[in-house]
Amino acid sequence: MDLTTRYMGLELKNPLVASASPLTGNLDDIRSLEDAGAAAIVLPSLFEERIEAEVSAHEVLTAAGLESSPEARSYFPASEGPGPEQYLDLIRRAVTAVDIPVVASLNGTTDEGWTSYAKLVEEAGATALELNIYFIPTDLDLTGGDVEQRYLEVLEQVRRTVALPLAVKLGPYFSSVGQIAAQLATAGADALVLFNRFYQPDIDLTQLRLRNDLQLSNASEIRLPLLWIALLCGRIDASLAASTGVEDSEQVIKYLLAGADAVMTTAALLRHGPQHMKTLLAGTTSWLSARDIESLDEIRGLLSQHRFTNPDSFGRASYVKILRDYAALHPHGDV
Repeated sequence: MDLTTRYMGLELKNPLVASASPLTGNLDDIRSLEDAGAAAIVLPSLFEERIEAEVSAHEVLTAAGLESSPEARSYFPASEGPGPEQYLDLIRRAVTAVDIPVVASLNGTTDEGWTSYAKLVEEAGATALELNIYFIPTDLDLTGGDVEQRYLEVLEQVRRTVALPLAVKLGPYFSSVGQIAAQLATAGADALVLFNRFYQPDIDLTQLRLRNDLQLSNASEIRLPLLWIALLCGRIDASLAASTGVEDSEQVIKYLLAGADAVMTTAALLRHGPQHMKTLLAGTTSWLSARDIESLDEIRGLLSQHRFTNPDSFGRASYVKILRDYAALHPHGDV
């Protein structure tokens, strides 16, 4: 059976990718993920503001120590200190340790940060780069067009700086997801990752404060990225990666049928460990074998919009039918 797929110009042995998480930041876990069948790994994001904060704190502490005593210079070796070196070293070691693509991830805040760190990532030997543009427009003066333009500017600047294959990780909160996806593909994105999960705060009623805790995704969250992958498949010149709600092989198959070139998982691996990748791969292979399917090309995008004889199945007609069917099954409003 041929499970190979092409993602952002890279040939992968299968469509399963371990996306950014604490697991992909550990070399032993990276090796375990490869052994369990992962076709590529995405390293945790390098956050520009974290690096800058560490540099600032280091400079303050160093300056204070030097003022107190010349001997304090020995506390701060000149060759060490904060910065991206630890992340770059992870790239170098991961590329050496495994035979699958190692995709770096960058989350910048400034033009200089996006381009300078992207260049360092390329020089460290990363196979590709994912632009994790985590941007929540809290400024009420920003228009939708302003937000979209920011995404395009980041991509264009990085594209001019490095020759690496580039993926853009998108959130779902655009007035026209299809339009920004098409613009990013035209501007040089080799792949789009759908979708980034913007973590929202909760409210602690006892402490009367905001609570920022991480809620892992689950299989019920698959439908929004599933919809947009099915809508975009075959209509834009960029690979598509699914990145939400992959708990078992059922979600993998659904994403492939919608048109995904790669299927990423984080939450399931954090819950079950790196060996869960083997379970996902086995389940996917079993489903295909049971239907005598020899290649992913036979099913990829089979249920995408551009393959449907009735494209309205993805639009308003589908919405009306869902409501009508529900009303018929629950005439008294029963849930």
